[in-house]
Amino acid sequence: MADGLTHVLVAYALATLLSIRYPWITARLATVAMVGGMLPDLNRLKWIVSPETIEAALGASFSWRPMHSIGGVAVVICIASLTIRAEYRRAVALLLALGALSHFVLDLLLVPPAGTYQYLWPLTDADVVFPGFYSSRDRWVAPVSILLALAARLVARRHSRSLERESHESPMPADG
Repeated sequence: MADGLTHVLVAYALATLLSIRYPWITARLATVAMVGGMLPDLNRLKWIVSPETIEAALGASFSWRPMHSIGGVAVVICIASLTIRAEYRRAVALLLALGALSHFVLDLLLVPPAGTYQYLWPLTDADVVFPGFYSSRDRWVAPVSILLALAARLVARRHSRSLERESHESPMPADG
């Protein structure tokens, strides 16, 4: 099932692999991508605070449903980016978006009706439906994501060790 663990691990794997090409993606920033992998599931806060409770407090209609859409996640990313130091804003926004987009891709691969949602809100209210690759009840998805995360970590570690070896094996300056 594409549960929280799977979303977090896939975001971690992507950020870790991208850190090979983009050295500014540090281990700490890879964690930001993992948080981004959970952003669309903020709509599950409805189980803790009902929309009716928020409506009563605000005096206006409210729904958690837009949180599981590109528009809702974009708003959260903008707010989160503004709450941190200026030099990290762009990196945090990009990595939160990476994690969130990986979440949406995994959800789109779910067999309908679980894989249907209004992902493109506020652009359209239409449900986006793909044929589906796996069911939300499938147990193989989590172990595959664990293996993917471990493989990404192994590749990144091997890459950093090869860079260290290259720096130690650089030719010595000639005596002159």
